[in-house]
Amino acid sequence: MSLPSLPFVKSKHNIGLVRIWDAYGMLVVFAALFVVCAIFVPNFASYINMKGLGLAMSMSGIVACGMLFCLASGDFDLSIASVIACAGVTTAVVINKTDSLFVGILAGLMVGVICGLVNGLVIARLKINALITTLATMQIVRGLAYIFSDGKAVGVAKESFFFLGSASWFGLPAPIWLTILCMVIFGFLLNKTTFGRNTLSLGGNEEAARLSGVPVVRTKVIIFVLSGLVSAIGGIILASRMTSGQPMTSIGFEMTVISACVLGGVSMKGGVGKISYVVAGVLILGTIENAMNLLNISPFTQYVVRGLILLAAVIFDRYKQTGQGAI
Repeated sequence: MSLPSLPFVKSKHNIGLVRIWDAYGMLVVFAALFVVCAIFVPNFASYINMKGLGLAMSMSGIVACGMLFCLASGDFDLSIASVIACAGVTTAVVINKTDSLFVGILAGLMVGVICGLVNGLVIARLKINALITTLATMQIVRGLAYIFSDGKAVGVAKESFFFLGSASWFGLPAPIWLTILCMVIFGFLLNKTTFGRNTLSLGGNEEAARLSGVPVVRTKVIIFVLSGLVSAIGGIILASRMTSGQPMTSIGFEMTVISACVLGGVSMKGGVGKISYVVAGVLILGTIENAMNLLNISPFTQYVVRGLILLAAVIFDRYKQTGQGAI
């Protein structure tokens, strides 16, 4: 009588292992990667490098929170890098003209909100493909950044603005704390709110979500507004760290953020996403890039490596979907 139950027990055990790996597997990969780098990469584990690594990952960590929601809903946002540049430039220009930090930062945030609102309305209301829409706004917003700055870096005269990027709280730079706060907020939104459940349901099956009463247009608009907002926050922090607004900064950064999300486990087809995936992906990608810099690997070779990582992440995403379907 006990023999027929064995396959069921084994299957149940396997499913449990799959779920554990799904939740924490990439964090284990990061831990192993970190140990290897600490042993074999010179100066990797030094305090100065750890601080620099944290600052480098803070930017991608903040922006990836918005990309998480875009991917989870079945879309993506290619305009984030342009928003980062334009928000930084706008903040610098407005601070110089008004001598007000509040007005300048508010203007920079509004760049992200307006861009996200345009993306959301065009994609959700007019049903234009996200690739075409965000590719267009990517060009428009980058062009505006060059126009606002006259094609060159805009220094900020008000030194108190630099506090945001240079301050340290409890031994850690302020941008790292802001990244942690952002991830906590977005993790709560995704896992504990109706908005988060609606986001995942859109990515799973948009038509079924619509029939079940999910406000599709409103949800998509909010998602893209949030993506634009966190990109603007990242741009303002970057401008503070660089003491200027740079119109040419972050070119290609959207690929880094998408790579980090997908590498961590967020599905490009939508319906699957957790903040732990974003944390793992950002940590792994940031560690690899940092190790390559310490090893003096050519920037051209680094482009190849980043492309291979993105390709591997997409293949892994496809393999995981096939495996889950089989289970």
